[in-house]
Amino acid sequence: MNYYGVWTIAETDRGKVKEVSFELLSRGRELADKLGEELVSIIIGYHIEENDAYELIYRGADKVYLINDPRLEYFIVENYSNVVEDLVNRYRPEIILAAATTRGRTLMPYLSVRVNAGLTADCTELDIEGDTRNLLQTRPAIGGNILATIKTPKHRPQMATVRPKSTKPLPKDKKRIGEIINLTLNPELIDGRVERIGYRKNEQECINIQDADIVISGGRGLKKAENFNLLRELAKHLSGVVGASRDVVDRGWISYPHQVGLSGKTVLPKLYIAIGISGAIQHLAGMKTAENIIAINNDPEAPIFKVADFGIVGDLFEVLPKLNEQLTREIKKNEI
Repeated sequence: MNYYGVWTIAETDRGKVKEVSFELLSRGRELADKLGEELVSIIIGYHIEENDAYELIYRGADKVYLINDPRLEYFIVENYSNVVEDLVNRYRPEIILAAATTRGRTLMPYLSVRVNAGLTADCTELDIEGDTRNLLQTRPAIGGNILATIKTPKHRPQMATVRPKSTKPLPKDKKRIGEIINLTLNPELIDGRVERIGYRKNEQECINIQDADIVISGGRGLKKAENFNLLRELAKHLSGVVGASRDVVDRGWISYPHQVGLSGKTVLPKLYIAIGISGAIQHLAGMKTAENIIAINNDPEAPIFKVADFGIVGDLFEVLPKLNEQLTREIKKNEI
Protein backbone atom coordinates (compact mmCIF):
# COMPACT_ATOMS: atom_id res chain seq x y z
CA MET A 1 0.00 0.00 0.00
CA ASN A 2 1.46 3.37 -1.05
CA TYR A 3 1.56 6.51 1.08
CA TYR A 4 2.28 10.01 -0.22
CA GLY A 5 2.83 13.47 1.15
CA VAL A 6 3.72 15.25 4.37
CA TRP A 7 0.92 16.55 6.62
CA THR A 8 0.99 19.05 9.44
CA ILE A 9 -1.83 19.51 11.96
CA ALA A 10 -2.56 23.22 12.35
CA GLU A 11 -3.91 24.60 15.62
CA THR A 12 -6.47 27.37 16.09
CA ASP A 13 -7.65 29.55 18.95
CA ARG A 14 -11.14 31.04 18.53
CA GLY A 15 -10.88 30.50 14.80
CA LYS A 16 -7.42 32.07 14.39
CA VAL A 17 -4.42 30.05 13.26
CA LYS A 18 -1.79 29.79 16.01
CA GLU A 19 1.86 30.62 15.39
CA VAL A 20 2.99 27.05 16.13
CA SER A 21 1.16 25.98 12.95
CA PHE A 22 3.61 28.03 10.87
CA GLU A 23 6.59 26.54 12.74
CA LEU A 24 5.36 23.07 11.77
CA LEU A 25 5.10 24.11 8.12
CA SER A 26 8.76 25.13 8.20
CA ARG A 27 9.65 21.60 9.34
CA GLY A 28 7.22 19.99 6.91
CA ARG A 29 8.42 22.02 3.92
CA GLU A 30 11.98 20.76 4.33
CA LEU A 31 10.83 17.13 4.59
CA ALA A 32 8.41 17.40 1.67
CA ASP A 33 11.10 18.90 -0.56
CA LYS A 34 13.51 16.08 0.27
CA LEU A 35 10.84 13.50 -0.55
CA GLY A 36 9.61 15.33 -3.63
CA GLU A 37 6.07 15.28 -2.20
CA GLU A 38 3.39 17.88 -1.48
CA LEU A 39 2.96 19.51 1.90
CA VAL A 40 -0.59 19.48 3.27
CA SER A 41 -1.92 21.26 6.34
CA ILE A 42 -5.01 20.01 8.18
CA ILE A 43 -7.05 22.67 9.97
CA ILE A 44 -10.04 21.70 12.12
CA GLY A 45 -12.33 23.99 14.10
CA TYR A 46 -15.01 26.62 13.72
CA HIS A 47 -15.20 30.29 12.65
CA ILE A 48 -12.07 29.77 10.55
CA GLU A 49 -11.97 32.34 7.78
CA GLU A 50 -10.64 31.20 4.41
CA ASN A 51 -8.21 34.15 4.44
CA ASP A 52 -6.72 32.77 7.64
CA ALA A 53 -6.43 29.34 6.05
CA TYR A 54 -4.53 30.96 3.17
CA GLU A 55 -1.87 31.99 5.70
CA LEU A 56 -0.90 28.31 5.73
CA ILE A 57 -0.34 28.46 1.96
CA TYR A 58 1.75 31.62 2.27
CA ARG A 59 3.88 29.90 4.94
CA GLY A 60 4.69 26.79 2.91
CA ALA A 61 1.67 24.49 2.44
CA ASP A 62 0.75 23.28 -1.05
CA LYS A 63 -2.74 22.26 0.01
CA VAL A 64 -5.01 22.85 3.01
CA TYR A 65 -7.84 20.57 4.11
CA LEU A 66 -10.27 22.81 6.01
CA ILE A 67 -12.97 21.26 8.20
CA ASN A 68 -15.06 24.12 9.59
CA ASP A 69 -18.00 23.04 11.75
CA PRO A 70 -19.64 24.24 15.01
CA ARG A 71 -19.37 20.71 16.40
CA LEU A 72 -15.57 21.08 16.18
CA GLU A 73 -15.33 24.48 17.87
CA TYR A 74 -13.70 22.98 20.95
CA PHE A 75 -10.92 20.42 20.99
CA ILE A 76 -12.29 17.04 22.03
CA VAL A 77 -9.77 14.34 21.26
CA GLU A 78 -12.35 11.70 20.31
CA ASN A 79 -13.90 13.97 17.68
CA TYR A 80 -10.66 15.39 16.30
CA SER A 81 -8.98 12.00 16.09
CA ASN A 82 -12.01 10.57 14.29
CA VAL A 83 -11.78 13.35 11.71
CA VAL A 84 -8.03 12.97 11.15
CA GLU A 85 -8.28 9.17 11.07
CA ASP A 86 -10.93 9.45 8.36
CA LEU A 87 -8.63 11.71 6.33
CA VAL A 88 -5.68 9.35 6.82
CA ASN A 89 -7.70 6.41 5.55
CA ARG A 90 -8.87 8.40 2.51
CA TYR A 91 -5.62 10.13 1.47
CA ARG A 92 -2.82 8.02 3.08
CA PRO A 93 -0.08 10.50 4.02
CA GLU A 94 3.48 9.29 4.47
CA ILE A 95 4.27 11.60 7.40
CA ILE A 96 2.11 13.49 9.94
CA LEU A 97 3.53 16.21 12.20
CA ALA A 98 1.83 17.99 15.09
CA ALA A 99 3.12 20.39 17.72
CA ALA A 100 4.17 19.03 21.11
CA THR A 101 1.54 21.21 22.76
CA THR A 102 -1.25 20.07 25.06
CA ARG A 103 -3.42 19.51 22.00
CA GLY A 104 -0.79 17.72 19.93
CA ARG A 105 0.33 15.55 22.82
CA THR A 106 -3.27 14.49 23.35
CA LEU A 107 -4.30 13.95 19.74
CA MET A 108 -1.30 12.17 18.27
CA PRO A 109 -0.99 9.22 20.71
CA TYR A 110 -4.72 8.60 20.39
CA LEU A 111 -4.49 8.77 16.59
CA SER A 112 -1.39 6.58 16.33
CA VAL A 113 -3.18 3.73 18.07
CA ARG A 114 -6.21 4.13 15.79
CA VAL A 115 -4.16 3.97 12.57
CA ASN A 116 -1.59 1.45 13.90
CA ALA A 117 1.37 3.75 13.38
CA GLY A 118 4.52 4.63 15.32
CA LEU A 119 4.86 7.97 17.09
CA THR A 120 7.88 9.85 18.42
CA ALA A 121 7.06 12.63 20.87
CA ASP A 122 8.73 16.00 21.53
CA CYS A 123 11.17 15.96 18.60
CA THR A 124 13.81 18.67 18.29
CA GLU A 125 15.15 17.61 14.88
CA LEU A 126 13.67 15.83 11.84
CA ASP A 127 15.27 14.51 8.66
CA ILE A 128 14.77 11.98 5.87
CA GLU A 129 16.88 8.84 5.48
CA GLY A 130 17.73 9.03 1.81
CA ASP A 131 17.63 5.41 0.69
CA THR A 132 14.57 4.34 2.70
CA ARG A 133 12.44 7.53 2.92
CA ASN A 134 12.20 6.84 6.64
CA LEU A 135 11.59 9.83 8.89
CA LEU A 136 14.52 10.32 11.27
CA GLN A 137 13.06 11.67 14.50
CA THR A 138 15.47 13.08 17.08
CA ARG A 139 14.30 13.74 20.62
CA PRO A 140 15.75 14.03 24.15
CA ALA A 141 16.06 10.79 26.11
CA ILE A 142 17.20 9.62 29.54
CA GLY A 143 16.13 12.82 31.27
CA GLY A 144 17.49 15.02 28.51
CA ASN A 145 21.05 13.70 28.88
CA ILE A 146 21.24 12.26 25.35
CA LEU A 147 19.57 12.77 21.99
CA ALA A 148 18.05 9.66 20.44
CA THR A 149 17.21 9.31 16.74
CA ILE A 150 14.22 7.05 16.12
CA LYS A 151 12.60 5.69 12.97
CA THR A 152 9.51 3.58 12.29
CA PRO A 153 10.36 1.64 9.11
CA LYS A 154 7.50 -0.88 9.17
CA HIS A 155 4.46 1.35 9.60
CA ARG A 156 2.90 4.29 7.80
CA PRO A 157 2.13 7.06 8.33
CA GLN A 158 5.21 8.05 10.29
CA MET A 159 4.11 10.36 13.09
CA ALA A 160 5.90 12.86 15.33
CA THR A 161 5.19 15.77 17.61
CA VAL A 162 7.62 18.66 17.36
CA ARG A 163 8.75 20.87 20.20
CA PRO A 164 7.35 24.41 19.86
CA LYS A 165 9.89 27.21 19.29
CA SER A 166 12.49 24.72 18.03
CA THR A 167 12.43 26.33 14.57
CA LYS A 168 11.42 29.61 12.98
CA PRO A 169 8.42 29.90 10.63
CA LEU A 170 9.16 30.51 6.98
CA PRO A 171 8.68 34.12 5.82
CA LYS A 172 5.21 34.88 4.48
CA ASP A 173 5.15 34.67 0.68
CA LYS A 174 1.87 35.93 -0.78
CA LYS A 175 3.00 34.85 -4.24
CA ARG A 176 2.75 31.18 -3.30
CA ILE A 177 -0.11 29.35 -4.98
CA GLY A 178 -1.96 26.56 -3.21
CA GLU A 179 -5.35 24.98 -2.84
CA ILE A 180 -7.88 25.28 -0.01
CA ILE A 181 -10.17 22.25 0.06
CA ASN A 182 -13.29 22.73 2.18
CA LEU A 183 -14.48 19.40 3.56
CA THR A 184 -17.89 18.66 5.05
CA LEU A 185 -17.91 16.98 8.44
CA ASN A 186 -19.43 13.51 8.49
CA PRO A 187 -21.80 13.57 11.52
CA GLU A 188 -20.89 9.96 12.29
CA LEU A 189 -17.40 11.15 13.26
CA ILE A 190 -18.76 13.02 16.29
CA ASP A 191 -18.49 10.94 19.44
CA GLY A 192 -21.69 11.67 21.36
CA ARG A 193 -20.32 10.15 24.57
CA VAL A 194 -18.12 13.19 25.23
CA GLU A 195 -19.03 16.87 25.53
CA ARG A 196 -17.24 19.99 26.73
CA ILE A 197 -18.78 21.37 29.90
CA GLY A 198 -16.17 23.98 30.83
CA TYR A 199 -12.53 24.98 30.95
CA ARG A 200 -10.30 25.68 33.92
CA LYS A 201 -6.80 26.98 33.30
CA ASN A 202 -3.91 25.31 35.08
CA GLU A 203 -2.09 27.89 37.22
CA GLN A 204 1.25 26.70 35.82
CA GLU A 205 0.10 27.66 32.31
CA CYS A 206 0.27 31.30 33.41
CA ILE A 207 4.08 30.95 33.32
CA ASN A 208 4.62 30.84 29.57
CA ILE A 209 8.28 31.39 28.81
CA GLN A 210 7.82 30.12 25.24
CA ASP A 211 5.75 33.11 24.12
CA ALA A 212 7.94 35.75 25.78
CA ASP A 213 10.03 38.18 23.72
CA ILE A 214 12.58 38.52 26.53
CA VAL A 215 13.77 35.68 28.76
CA ILE A 216 16.25 36.19 31.62
CA SER A 217 17.55 32.82 32.81
CA GLY A 218 19.59 31.93 35.84
CA GLY A 219 21.83 28.99 36.62
CA ARG A 220 23.85 27.50 39.43
CA GLY A 221 26.07 30.58 39.51
CA LEU A 222 23.29 32.34 41.44
CA LYS A 223 24.27 30.15 44.41
CA LYS A 224 20.84 30.11 46.12
CA ALA A 225 17.14 30.53 45.43
CA GLU A 226 16.89 33.99 47.02
CA ASN A 227 19.25 35.42 44.42
CA PHE A 228 16.67 34.83 41.70
CA ASN A 229 15.17 38.08 42.99
CA LEU A 230 17.94 39.85 41.05
CA LEU A 231 16.63 38.22 37.87
CA ARG A 232 13.02 38.99 38.73
CA GLU A 233 13.94 42.66 39.15
CA LEU A 234 15.74 42.68 35.79
CA ALA A 235 12.82 40.90 34.13
CA LYS A 236 10.42 43.50 35.52
CA HIS A 237 12.55 46.34 34.14
CA LEU A 238 12.68 44.73 30.68
CA SER A 239 9.09 43.38 30.64
CA GLY A 240 10.48 39.87 30.36
CA VAL A 241 10.06 36.55 32.12
CA VAL A 242 12.41 34.47 34.25
CA GLY A 243 13.85 31.21 32.96
CA ALA A 244 16.24 28.73 34.53
CA SER A 245 18.63 25.89 33.88
CA ARG A 246 17.70 22.33 34.81
CA ASP A 247 20.29 22.30 37.58
CA VAL A 248 18.58 25.01 39.62
CA VAL A 249 15.12 23.53 39.02
CA ASP A 250 16.42 20.19 40.34
CA ARG A 251 17.73 22.05 43.39
CA GLY A 252 14.26 23.49 44.01
CA TRP A 253 15.33 27.10 43.58
CA ILE A 254 12.56 27.74 41.03
CA SER A 255 9.68 25.70 39.61
CA TYR A 256 9.74 23.49 36.51
CA PRO A 257 7.63 25.75 34.21
CA HIS A 258 10.65 28.10 34.12
CA GLN A 259 13.08 25.43 32.89
CA VAL A 260 14.80 25.97 29.54
CA GLY A 261 16.51 23.06 27.77
CA LEU A 262 16.00 19.60 26.37
CA SER A 263 14.09 18.42 29.42
CA GLY A 264 12.29 21.76 29.80
CA LYS A 265 11.03 24.31 27.26
CA THR A 266 12.53 25.45 23.99
CA VAL A 267 12.37 29.23 23.63
CA LEU A 268 12.83 31.56 20.66
CA PRO A 269 12.76 35.07 22.15
CA LYS A 270 14.08 38.29 20.66
CA LEU A 271 16.45 38.54 23.65
CA TYR A 272 17.82 35.79 25.89
CA ILE A 273 20.03 36.71 28.85
CA ALA A 274 21.88 33.79 30.46
CA ILE A 275 23.17 34.62 33.94
CA GLY A 276 25.39 32.23 35.85
CA ILE A 277 24.72 29.49 33.29
CA SER A 278 27.74 27.58 32.02
CA GLY A 279 26.04 26.39 28.84
CA ALA A 280 25.64 22.61 28.97
CA ILE A 281 24.56 21.17 25.63
CA GLN A 282 21.12 20.31 27.07
CA HIS A 283 20.52 23.95 27.93
CA LEU A 284 21.93 25.33 24.67
CA ALA A 285 19.53 23.14 22.70
CA GLY A 286 16.63 24.99 24.32
CA MET A 287 17.73 28.58 23.60
CA LYS A 288 20.47 28.76 20.95
CA THR A 289 18.04 29.94 18.23
CA ALA A 290 17.14 33.12 20.16
CA GLU A 291 17.59 36.25 18.04
CA ASN A 292 20.01 37.87 20.49
CA ILE A 293 21.88 36.16 23.33
CA ILE A 294 23.71 37.90 26.17
CA ALA A 295 25.75 35.84 28.64
CA ILE A 296 27.07 36.88 32.04
CA ASN A 297 29.54 34.45 33.60
CA ASN A 298 32.78 34.67 35.54
CA ASP A 299 34.37 31.83 33.53
CA PRO A 300 35.71 33.09 30.17
CA GLU A 301 35.82 29.49 28.91
CA ALA A 302 32.14 28.79 29.64
CA PRO A 303 30.43 27.15 26.60
CA ILE A 304 27.60 29.71 26.79
CA PHE A 305 29.94 32.31 25.26
CA LYS A 306 30.22 30.24 22.06
CA VAL A 307 26.57 30.96 21.22
CA ALA A 308 26.34 34.42 22.78
CA ASP A 309 26.17 37.57 20.66
CA PHE A 310 27.41 39.61 23.61
CA GLY A 311 29.32 38.36 26.63
CA ILE A 312 30.21 39.84 29.99
CA VAL A 313 32.99 38.05 31.87
CA GLY A 314 32.51 39.07 35.46
CA ASP A 315 30.89 38.47 38.82
CA LEU A 316 27.11 38.46 38.32
CA PHE A 317 26.67 39.79 41.89
CA GLU A 318 28.52 42.92 40.82
CA VAL A 319 27.08 43.21 37.31
CA LEU A 320 23.38 42.61 38.05
CA PRO A 321 22.90 45.16 40.88
CA LYS A 322 24.60 47.85 38.76
CA LEU A 323 22.48 46.93 35.75
CA ASN A 324 19.27 47.06 37.80
CA GLU A 325 20.27 50.39 39.35
CA GLN A 326 20.95 51.90 35.94
CA LEU A 327 17.65 50.64 34.54
CA THR A 328 15.79 52.02 37.58
CA ARG A 329 17.33 55.45 36.97
CA GLU A 330 16.45 55.36 33.28
CA ILE A 331 12.85 54.37 34.01
CA LYS A 332 12.44 57.15 36.57
CA LYS A 333 13.99 59.64 34.15
CA ASN A 334 11.49 58.70 31.46
CA GLU A 335 8.58 59.04 33.91
CA ILE A 336 9.43 62.66 34.68
